Amino acid sequence: MLCFALLLGAVTVLINYFATSHIDFYSAYYTAALGVKLSPKNGPTLWLGLVMLQLMFGIGYVALLNVQSVYAALIVLDIMIPIWGLIIELPVNVRQLVAVASGLVLTMHTVMYLTMKLKWFYYSGRYVYLLIRHMYRIYGVQLLVEDTWKRIRFPDVLRVFWLTRLTAQAIILVYVVKVAGNDEGNQHYFISWDDFWEVLCNLIISGCDSTLTVLGMSAVISSIAHYLGLGILAFIGSTEEEDKRLGFVAPVLFFVLALQTGLSGLDPEERFVRLSRNMCLLLTAILHFIHGMTDPVLMSLSASHVSSFRRHFPVLLVSLCLFVLPILLSFVLWNHYVLNTWLFAVTAFCVELCLKVMVSLTVYTLFMIDGYYNVLWEKLDDYVYYVRSTGNVIEFIFGVIMFGNGAYTMMFESGSKIRACMMCLHAYFNIYLQAKNGWKTFINRRTAVKKINSLPEMKGEQLREIEDVCAICYQEFTASARITPCHHYFHALCLRKWLYIQDTCPMCHQKVYIEEGSRENGIFANNNGYVAPNENQRAAVGAEADAGGPEPDNELNEDNDSIEYDEEEWGTQNGSTAVEEEYINDDTDSSGE
Repeated sequence: MLCFALLLGAVTVLINYFATSHIDFYSAYYTAALGVKLSPKNGPTLWLGLVMLQLMFGIGYVALLNVQSVYAALIVLDIMIPIWGLIIELPVNVRQLVAVASGLVLTMHTVMYLTMKLKWFYYSGRYVYLLIRHMYRIYGVQLLVEDTWKRIRFPDVLRVFWLTRLTAQAIILVYVVKVAGNDEGNQHYFISWDDFWEVLCNLIISGCDSTLTVLGMSAVISSIAHYLGLGILAFIGSTEEEDKRLGFVAPVLFFVLALQTGLSGLDPEERFVRLSRNMCLLLTAILHFIHGMTDPVLMSLSASHVSSFRRHFPVLLVSLCLFVLPILLSFVLWNHYVLNTWLFAVTAFCVELCLKVMVSLTVYTLFMIDGYYNVLWEKLDDYVYYVRSTGNVIEFIFGVIMFGNGAYTMMFESGSKIRACMMCLHAYFNIYLQAKNGWKTFINRRTAVKKINSLPEMKGEQLREIEDVCAICYQEFTASARITPCHHYFHALCLRKWLYIQDTCPMCHQKVYIEEGSRENGIFANNNGYVAPNENQRAAVGAEADAGGPEPDNELNEDNDSIEYDEEEWGTQNGSTAVEEEYINDDTDSSGE
């Protein structure tokens, strides 16, 4: 409040000096926007407006400083004295002297006020310093900056500034157009479409003529993108908090594009063209982000086999729009522009988005087919992997092509340090990391298949004797099961998906690994602790019963989940059966990866 009061005082002094030195109310012509000259109808119209403006500033100054009523009236009177000199038409040198004297009086009052508040300044500054130091020690720099950012509400300030400035300029431009139309004899209540388009272009051009106005436009774009993202999330029925970052991504990308292209330093006409191109790139980026919001919802609906059409329709509609809009955008741009690096980039982003939507819809269709037939589809995971891998490979190729397009632009069109930094980030995140993650996924899948093939397989009579379900999918065993070294068994497909994530048993978290040439013992225990006896055990039990020995005990004394085996015990235990050795040596998944 104190800083704002000082700012008001400085503005009043400057206005008084400028008005008394440079304004002639009765003969001045003013050149407004669009090249139209405006002349005031009479002098009092302008100085009355100046009186009202200075009166508002003076009242604001004394109110913010909480000045007593008598001194407040004197200060307001001191601010108004130079205006009275204009009204009574004093000589120019006298008016300048009065304005300087008025400014000195106001300056002396301000200095006296600050001197009286010096002790308060000291303690307030010390308190703020101790508070910031305390927050830094407890929370760190990042949380301190975030808290300050939230408290000062900087984006809201920028947004209000930009919208207020735009509104004031719009009022002035519309007034100028109306005055020009009346001078030409066009008496219309509304302005024509051509004039409206010219006013709109001027507003857009002036809305990004400096770094501060670009920040204000970024804040407005942030609000639009934020509410757009919330509307889409509500429409598709998503509750993910991570998907609400569109209001942050969009303005950052717009500001980076503005800095990269030097938007605020261009000529007005070139600035409008460059802003339009940046908006096209921003639109494609927002569509990509929206696809990232809809894809998890689409996959969850298909994988969970939700049959409600009302749940599927919104997501499918958004996906269809994400497929159609890039095609329409590319079609319009190719019909109005010749091929250049910018059009190539926009087209590549549009094609990439269409490809990602097709991949998502294909995976969605595969999951829906799997849920419709209600039968375990063992090759489903492979088909999904093939589809997504194809899309990722093509996306990687597009990333390399876009890197080459950016390198060509930087070398032959408009090179800058910001563009070079953005190209380095693109090469790291969209090329290097994507290739690294794709190769890691491929190696994990190949390793998981090898480990699955090394595990013994149970079929036929032994599978029926156990009478249990897979501990991962809770589905019955219809054809076969794979046995881990810790004597737990699962579907081969379910265990392979688990091994993509971690190399431990889902039940007891022991290592799922068999050294080559090792053999397992002949005891198969189900996931609840029941042991399926083999043929050797049955023969021994029968002989013991004929000899009058004790009854066989088919119950385990402890649950199988607590049994612990290490890799050496698994590899050295005896008693393997011929059937088990046959299953070990038989590579049932030799057709896999």
